[in-house]
Amino acid sequence: MKMKEALPYIGMASTQFAQVGLMIVGKNAMSTGMTNFTFVFYSNALASLILLPSFFFYRSTRPPLNFSLISGFFLLGLLGCSAQLTGYTGINYTSASFASAMLNLIPGFTFILAVIFRMEKLDCRSTSTMIKSLGTIISIAGAFTATFYKGPQILLTSSSLKPQNYLHFQETDWVIGGLYLVVDCVAASLYLIVQASILKKYPVELIVVFFYCFFSSILSAIVSLFMDRNLNAWMLQPATRLFAVLYSGIFGSAFQVSVMFWCIRRKGPLFVAMFHPLGIVVAAALGIIFLGDIFYLGSLVGSIIIVVGFYAVIDKNLSINYRMGEVKAS
Repeated sequence: MKMKEALPYIGMASTQFAQVGLMIVGKNAMSTGMTNFTFVFYSNALASLILLPSFFFYRSTRPPLNFSLISGFFLLGLLGCSAQLTGYTGINYTSASFASAMLNLIPGFTFILAVIFRMEKLDCRSTSTMIKSLGTIISIAGAFTATFYKGPQILLTSSSLKPQNYLHFQETDWVIGGLYLVVDCVAASLYLIVQASILKKYPVELIVVFFYCFFSSILSAIVSLFMDRNLNAWMLQPATRLFAVLYSGIFGSAFQVSVMFWCIRRKGPLFVAMFHPLGIVVAAALGIIFLGDIFYLGSLVGSIIIVVGFYAVIDKNLSINYRMGEVKAS
């Protein structure tokens, strides 16, 4: 395989590591007293600054902006901001591995929303439709299993057995965290559908990502001003917080989203979606090593069920036509 052909594979694998790393550093920062509201604000504000030059770089070639596009960018930012806020709240209640497993609900929810918005035809006589529907039901069943059945602890490390970790997981409301992550997946699915519509009208990925981060930072700043009255939550000390913000802004928003857009253009959404289950393995390993996360049997069983349903949906070419340019997912 030539290097050029291998780049999409390398790119998508790197985004999964970046996503899991983002979950870990985010949870670590919030354990110091930083709230998810300020974390999302700082991350998107930094990403906006990083991507700002692209707005001027494409000045002569980009399509003209109008009110409809700006409104679409705002909606994209609103959905993305909502997904991030609920997602980080869910991670704070649970673990990085659990959250990574729940993200595999996104294709199933996207299929449901695509049917609702008539972007996907629901033909009950079609084998493809039946398998996608069954896969979606299986994925949701897996999410409920992981959320409501915690089970015994497995894959413990010495750091997992520390008293503070034990108490943390005893006090954490696993069900609430799971429900937050479900809301995160629904918002992310809506985000994909809106993103598809916008990219058809405005196929300049970096500028779309810039506006997404820009509006997300504004919205999260407004929410933060109302929710975070404690000035300590806004401080970037200790260094853990500063590192988390830098990592999130650079590798989370700017790098990860841009690479995914690039891969979708060249390989299609099906190719991008196929890499999601990799995040479960990476998250479980890194979460246990670096955070001392406790991996529960319910999370393992639920993750397996979710992945089975995930591949049932993907294998039958889940497509909401969120394509760019000549790419078509059928």
